[in-house]
Amino acid sequence: MDGRLPAHLEAGAIMRLAETEGGFATVLAKGERDAGTILLVTLCRGKGAVLYERMPQLDGSRKFLAAKRENTENPTEFSEYLARRRAQDSDIWLIEVDIVDAERFVARLDELI
Repeated sequence: MDGRLPAHLEAGAIMRLAETEGGFATVLAKGERDAGTILLVTLCRGKGAVLYERMPQLDGSRKFLAAKRENTENPTEFSEYLARRRAQDSDIWLIEVDIVDAERFVARLDELI
């Protein structure tokens, strides 16, 4: 056992934390219940989408890192990228969080989960 939370529990924790901090979260796509990878899309008032993905660090931890940012001149590119990622791996969980300070939220997630 690797000590990771099952994906469905981690997804629930992310949603509760977002609500606790005054934001809103929703699951856009459910992946594998126990071992699915979680991708986090953050927005601020519906704009400025950033995709975060957990990446292994040298110290053995797994932190959320920004993997892709929405291009304001071509916003459909971001949604098309998410669709391709989902098509490549049906085990992916896609969680969208609309919150005022997304970077602080993601840093807090790394501390707690």
